[in-house]
Amino acid sequence: MNVTVSRKAHFNAAHKLYNSDWTDARNTLVFGKCSNPNYHGHNYELIVSVKGLIHPETGFVMDMKELKLIINTEIIDVFDHKNLNEELLEFSTLNPTAENIAVIIWNKLRSKIDNNLKLTITLYETPRNFVTYSGD
Repeated sequence: MNVTVSRKAHFNAAHKLYNSDWTDARNTLVFGKCSNPNYHGHNYELIVSVKGLIHPETGFVMDMKELKLIINTEIIDVFDHKNLNEELLEFSTLNPTAENIAVIIWNKLRSKIDNNLKLTITLYETPRNFVTYSGD
């Protein structure tokens, strides 16, 4: 029987959306206020879900204490209170859209979570705007 378990986490980060191959005018046209040269911030909400079989000895799909530790070490300690464009190497050439942030987070977590478990990331940039990525 496959069951999905999820852990919610939170981090604050600043970024700007900007394509360096474009003019400032085109960046403003496409990204609007999100291309502000002085950046802007979000209170991101992250939901990490893992789906798999319930282990017959523990009753867990995954030990939630372990999932919490992985999320804190790999994501919160790295992303929280950072300027994504300036402080995270992954975004030195990659536009830190919610879509790209979700993929980066998924990649960071995938190697730390048992490959027999399906991993899905849901990242809320605002209460109404969110993305989901499952590695497909």
